[in-house]
Amino acid sequence: MSPSSPFVPETTIVDTPRVWCDGAGDIRGGENYRPAALGHPRVWLAIDEKGYADCGYCDRRFVLKGGPGERSLHEADIGDLPTVDGPKPA
Repeated sequence: MSPSSPFVPETTIVDTPRVWCDGAGDIRGGENYRPAALGHPRVWLAIDEKGYADCGYCDRRFVLKGGPGERSLHEADIGDLPTVDGPKPA
């Protein structure tokens, strides 16, 4: 998918192959405030040979740093390629 696609999941680069998600990782916390109350139940995810894991609740994608999933983040997608108009008639 190209970065301009509305279906690109939020991506988090991680250092360990086992991660957790509660859907509220970037929500500010404070005294008498529990950010997880605005997210979803905490789930543990294992990153497999693909190099990433997706949360089934919020679609956040966790990509293992240095793994195959991170390398594919930097590859060109078909939507990133320039269009070629082909030969012009003489």
